[in-house]
Amino acid sequence: MAMTELELQQHRSHMWRTDGNPVRTLEDARNFVENVGFCLMYPERSLPLAPTFIGAYAGSTDGLPDQKHAFADPRARQATELMLRLLRERLAFEINLSGGAGLIMDASLFPYYYALVSDRTPKAPPRDKTQGVVVSPLALTIFEAIQKHGPMSKVQLQEAVGREPSIASLDRALTELWTILKITRVDYREGQGALWDALYRWAPAAVKEGINISAPEAISALVSKYLESATAASQQEIEDLFSRFTSRAKVREAVNALLAARELSFVPVGSKTLIRLTPVLEDQRRRNHG
Repeated sequence: MAMTELELQQHRSHMWRTDGNPVRTLEDARNFVENVGFCLMYPERSLPLAPTFIGAYAGSTDGLPDQKHAFADPRARQATELMLRLLRERLAFEINLSGGAGLIMDASLFPYYYALVSDRTPKAPPRDKTQGVVVSPLALTIFEAIQKHGPMSKVQLQEAVGREPSIASLDRALTELWTILKITRVDYREGQGALWDALYRWAPAAVKEGINISAPEAISALVSKYLESATAASQQEIEDLFSRFTSRAKVREAVNALLAARELSFVPVGSKTLIRLTPVLEDQRRRNHG
């Protein structure tokens, strides 16, 4: 059944909580992240067709700050505090995408992302180059320190590594480990900043599940959840988003396989033909979540 461009935008606005129905409580935030599967923390110009946590908190897309300007917007601090509550309760995971974009992912979907991005050896020190990320010697030292001592702040890490690296080099090393899912941010405390722990220790069940999921299964699950959230998207739009997770070729293969299995289908939207979750499957998913 065809839909208009306006109907598509209304569906997205409703799903992404930018229709004047803001997320305010922990229960609101949990339901939002569960329904969308994953969202950016702040808008990214290169990823326009993804929900944002700040947008859901504001209940609108008007005047939302990007990551660089979030410090000047009081809504960003309040939204971050709510997001951190999700992390502490292990209801969601914070992910660092290539390029520095922050992604918040529902705990139930996280094993699929882990299967796609990690090296599947959670306790082993990362290699010099892991999943396309060059890993510095400092990152290896930091990983060993976190493994040994448990959750640590940057100040504690500076002391532990012994040679007092600069904050900038420490940030780079933490980002390297975070991007390849060796560590994760688990809390934030006034005066200490972020606390980091080894992912396998923080979320052993999710890591164990992710190790046993194949890459094609992982891409299929993530693409399907995204289309449930976005209502419909073009092949190009799907590839633009998921190329931040994996290769475009693998995304294309997964979409073609889902279309062949009739789990995805085409839908006319105005003058365009987009891809959506097959309506029968979408109805089943919504009943299960309801």
